[in-house]
Amino acid sequence: FAGGCWQQVTTEASQATLASVAPVFAVMKLDREGNTTYFEKKKTELYQELGLQARDLRFQHLISIATRNNRIIVRMEFLKAVITPEFLLILDYRNLNLEHWLCNELASQLAGEGQLVTYSLPFEFRAIEAILQYWISKLQGRLNTLQPQILETLEALVDPKLLSVDRSKLHILLQNGKSLSELETDLKVFKETILEILDEEELIEELCLSKWTDPQVFEESASGIDHAEEMELLLENYYRQAEDLANEARELRVLIDDSESIIFINLDSHRNVMMRLNLQLTMGTFSLSLFGLIGVAFGMNLESSLEEDPRIFWLVTGIMFLGSGLIWRRLLSFLGRHLEPPLPPHVPAVLKKSLPAAARTEVKSSSLKAEPFGLSRSTLTNE
Repeated sequence: FAGGCWQQVTTEASQATLASVAPVFAVMKLDREGNTTYFEKKKTELYQELGLQARDLRFQHLISIATRNNRIIVRMEFLKAVITPEFLLILDYRNLNLEHWLCNELASQLAGEGQLVTYSLPFEFRAIEAILQYWISKLQGRLNTLQPQILETLEALVDPKLLSVDRSKLHILLQNGKSLSELETDLKVFKETILEILDEEELIEELCLSKWTDPQVFEESASGIDHAEEMELLLENYYRQAEDLANEARELRVLIDDSESIIFINLDSHRNVMMRLNLQLTMGTFSLSLFGLIGVAFGMNLESSLEEDPRIFWLVTGIMFLGSGLIWRRLLSFLGRHLEPPLPPHVPAVLKKSLPAAARTEVKSSSLKAEPFGLSRSTLTNE
């Protein structure tokens, strides 16, 4: 079956998509047993056969799950589907991103293979679960692709030994951050779509198509098997999975923000070192220039009795270098005194004893709460 499906998809993918030039859908139909048929249908004929309106097949939203006339209309970006109690329609299925899923996984899921429940779920349950599972796997795959790239880039950037930042690494981090933002947006929209259904019991009831069309399912509902509750549990399961992915993406975002702070701190530290060195050299130049005036005075070609003494040259040179060194050391000590960080204020012992027990407990608990954040920041810096 997989080989025939692959051949069918590849042969039709070589043809021009009729839906792009005319209101015609390339439709892939799957029934309860997983049997697959392919055909092309005009949009007007399709929505008349399904009992829908023309606006129902416009798929304006990127992600949406809606019901109309005992039909479920699903849009997951490029995945457009219509679910009925008897079959599933995949519209405009000629998409390279769907080949593996359509040919190898979807049919077996719709046939009910691998179910963990003791009774057979209605067809619309299996169809919705297959689509939601596919979309969650796509989001998980995007996160699994971004996470190692971001961690590798941050590890290369957050290095205290680096005097400058590699612009190529920053460009990669920028692109990955943009992709992460898009993933967070998709997860947010997906969660909001599921949450809108979970907040309305009527919408959950409308998703249970077979409850009102299949007498056997109606009897199961009357006997205590609440299919609406099963649908709610199904949607909550994928909502929790999306929430877990959103938390992982949020942790990556926090890690990027913390790493940016560390990068700026490292660059500021190196910049301060260079500024301090520049200031020290400027002080040395000033000291040499100050005592160099003595040599300028002797170089004015004015006659005096000092130039006749052979010891004057070494004496004046020694005074110049010694005075310059002393002035430079004096300036450096002045610079060191004014650039040292201020000491924390001293708390008298009497004030410590006068603190109430509740205040000491509150201070102790707050310090314990702040310890993990400092530990994580130091750990990230060491890495």
